[in-house]
Amino acid sequence: MESPIQILRLPDVEKRLGMSRPTIYRWLQKDPCFPRPVKLGSHSVGWVESEINAWLGARIQSRSR
Repeated sequence: MESPIQILRLPDVEKRLGMSRPTIYRWLQKDPCFPRPVKLGSHSVGWVESEINAWLGARIQSRSR
């Protein structure tokens, strides 16, 4: 059975990554690998938790190369 998709709002992404809102939005502009947010409503977005986890995992893996 598949896990349900979890959406993280910006404060949760900030906590998960230990980074500020400006840094996250800078990554969105400059890092094509950083997960893109999903539009949830006319003024709200969220990030797919598994995509954030995969991006973070790839960053961790790349440090040991």
